[in-house]
Amino acid sequence: MKIIIIGAGPGGYETAALAAARGIEVVLISEGPLGGTCLNEGCIPTKTLCAMDAPDQAHKQEVIAQLQAGIAQLMRNKLITLVEGRARILGPRSVEAAGEKFEADAIIIATGSVSASLPIPGAELCIDSAAMLNLEEVPQRLCVIGGGVIGLEFASIYRKFGSEVTVLEFCPGVLPRFDTDLAKRLKASLAKRGIAIETSARVESVTEGLVHWTKGGKEYSTPADCILMAVGRRPNLGTLNLDEAGIEYTPRGIVVDSSMQTSVPGIYAIGDITGGLMLAHVASAQGRRALNHICGLADSIDFSVVPAAVFTVPEAATVGKSEEECAGFEILTGKANYRANGKAVASGEADGWCKVIAEKESRRIIGVHILGAHASDIIHEAAVLVALGATLDAASDIIHAHPTLSEVLHSAIRNAAS
Repeated sequence: MKIIIIGAGPGGYETAALAAARGIEVVLISEGPLGGTCLNEGCIPTKTLCAMDAPDQAHKQEVIAQLQAGIAQLMRNKLITLVEGRARILGPRSVEAAGEKFEADAIIIATGSVSASLPIPGAELCIDSAAMLNLEEVPQRLCVIGGGVIGLEFASIYRKFGSEVTVLEFCPGVLPRFDTDLAKRLKASLAKRGIAIETSARVESVTEGLVHWTKGGKEYSTPADCILMAVGRRPNLGTLNLDEAGIEYTPRGIVVDSSMQTSVPGIYAIGDITGGLMLAHVASAQGRRALNHICGLADSIDFSVVPAAVFTVPEAATVGKSEEECAGFEILTGKANYRANGKAVASGEADGWCKVIAEKESRRIIGVHILGAHASDIIHEAAVLVALGATLDAASDIIHAHPTLSEVLHSAIRNAAS
């Protein structure tokens, strides 16, 4: 068997490695560097900056280079052929790239996404997240358009670096897709750190050094030395020849079924290009689902249970249902604060909170939301509990080591159970 994978981000290269481990020949086509957006312009460089007290481009590049080398080593497999170039799909079994035509039994599209922008006058005066990562100097005044994950992470990073930061968010609250309780608490925590956040703010235009916006019928202008456009990302549909290949898509992304197969049998799409949850770990899991379908294998991957994290200070993390998504049925909730946790207080990280949501009738845990130090790590215990359908009573009886931050989750579970 032979497959073609277009795109070498986490979804693409991890699927290639798994296919080769199963004895499948792979042609991996990559227009950009190995690791895709996540490694080169997203997750990894952003988290590298999170760990710094000032921008250090040399160190950031060292981190990227080290991880790229690791991926390159993984791709040094006799069953994997790496092709550098832009791919063009010719048909259900053929792709053109780098002046060659490649044939395979199946094709997986994993070309990711690109930064989105508001269609407003002066948008060209803004920079995107990739450019933001390459700033050599800290701007005195930073204005961030967008209060989602990307916008808040950069706001938090550059506030720590010393910038005066203003965030303008169109929706009534930050992190629109997150639990409202969590989002409100994060907004308050960021405000305490000196980040000005304006919600229900509609950005109208940008001029040199100024962002013009309206709220409640009034007009405002925010001065800025640097303006970050962080209004999300859009699927990278541009050059794949989807129309001629007969692959159904919308502006939101390529249409796929539960097996990640497109409207053309034998052609699959995974990750950001499908317009769903634009997370690296989702792309990797979708790659496994697509490969399993190609191989005729079943799996138990549950795409309704996906942990997500925001690497602000403090961190925020979530898995399962928000309280707003539970409208229509009865629930139990339990909350616990970091300030009551021994390790959090001892380590000076007492700013935090956890909420657990369970179905009242079954007492199954269906959602967990955490704000605080190491939330991005603690959330995975919660993900296991949600995925396995654990009840409040069973989870309450799990012994946790003391003193640890994970006890915050345990406390919230016990509070919901009582």
